[in-house]
Amino acid sequence: MSVTYENKPKTTNCRQTKRRKSKTMKLIEEVLSKENLNEAYKQVIRNKGASGIDEMTCEEVKEHLKIHGNDLINQILSRKYQPLPVKRVEIPKPNGEIRKLGIPTIVDIIIQQALVQKLRPIFEPTFSEYSYGFRPNRRCQNAIDRALELINQGYEWIIDLDLEKFFDNVPQDKLIRIVDNVAKDSDVTWLIHKYLKAGIMVNVHFEETNIGTPQGGNLSPLLSNIYLNELDKELERRQLHFARYADDCVIFVKTKFSAERVMKNIITFIENKLKLKVNAEKTHITRPNNLKYLGFSFWKDKNEWKSIPHQESFKRLFFKLKKLVKHSWSIDLTYRIKKINEVLRSWINYYRKSSMKRKLTHLCAWLRNAIRVVIWKQWKVPLKQGSSLVKLGINEEQTKGLTYCRKGYQFVAHSYVIQRSITNECLKER
Repeated sequence: MSVTYENKPKTTNCRQTKRRKSKTMKLIEEVLSKENLNEAYKQVIRNKGASGIDEMTCEEVKEHLKIHGNDLINQILSRKYQPLPVKRVEIPKPNGEIRKLGIPTIVDIIIQQALVQKLRPIFEPTFSEYSYGFRPNRRCQNAIDRALELINQGYEWIIDLDLEKFFDNVPQDKLIRIVDNVAKDSDVTWLIHKYLKAGIMVNVHFEETNIGTPQGGNLSPLLSNIYLNELDKELERRQLHFARYADDCVIFVKTKFSAERVMKNIITFIENKLKLKVNAEKTHITRPNNLKYLGFSFWKDKNEWKSIPHQESFKRLFFKLKKLVKHSWSIDLTYRIKKINEVLRSWINYYRKSSMKRKLTHLCAWLRNAIRVVIWKQWKVPLKQGSSLVKLGINEEQTKGLTYCRKGYQFVAHSYVIQRSITNECLKER
């Protein structure tokens, strides 16, 4: 998919224009180069990108690009390319609200990925050290470590900022100006602008996107960091201590008076300079023991503050596991345990640096008993129950009292015989 790109200069006999044109040519050629597009394609396939409004799948896009790839590149270079609208997908949030996603077509996802691969190295050096979301080799645990570091240094008055529907309210013109000032490539800027203006298909109805950057595309996370980097610069200019993960930002000061002053000034900056909306109900001053940040809460162990998974996170984990150990779910036990392990590993990996041993101990004890109930129910009839217990080393006399027990599955699962036969070690082997 290599191309020859020629761009007509807007002015003649100007050395600066020629130098600028060469940079533009280099960047656009790098974005649309065969190597970069192939790498973008592989990345999208690895991520198993979802289909957009054209219903084209990852399996079909390879053949499509073989036939139309060069035409696609030429359309972009001649500024005739028109991205298809994104498909509206609604995802429920844990708090009951709905997160609106916009899923581009597979072709547009690949182009966006190609843009990200070349733009990220340009913008990464400009980003704050204390920005952790959507960046290479950074994760939410880094933001939590930063928060703990500041709290333990005595910055125990915290401004918890909440930007109202950030992705839906980003001013596109201001965002484009910031991108153009750094990237210095009018063609790349034009392409990004086209994606921002592509629109949304809600069922069969088209909606314009004159504001915001729809979540769901590969480009939106990078664009969000580019825009919110302006907030980071302002906080650093004021010499404030903060941590930001995407649009979740917390600022740390030492006194209540400072917190009130800083919150007032920063809200003014966000609303007047960045043209974003601050959620007045959720933006507040708090203390470490009342702070909920990225699913974590904080507690003081002697003289040191530590992190712990927030109670709501434990509840969500419990309900997920409860669904997986439902008696009515007629599924193979091996598959059931596989899904349980996937949920547990994912959750523990996210909170691995937190204090959670005590709660996890209780949770795992409950989970093992729930699995014993599932096993007992799957044996069904007394004859099968008795023979299965005998195979596990229980004598026939001890089995008789359980196989015809009418006190319910929970009573049986907690009994001495079941605990001795279906041991923790036995469950671990599964």
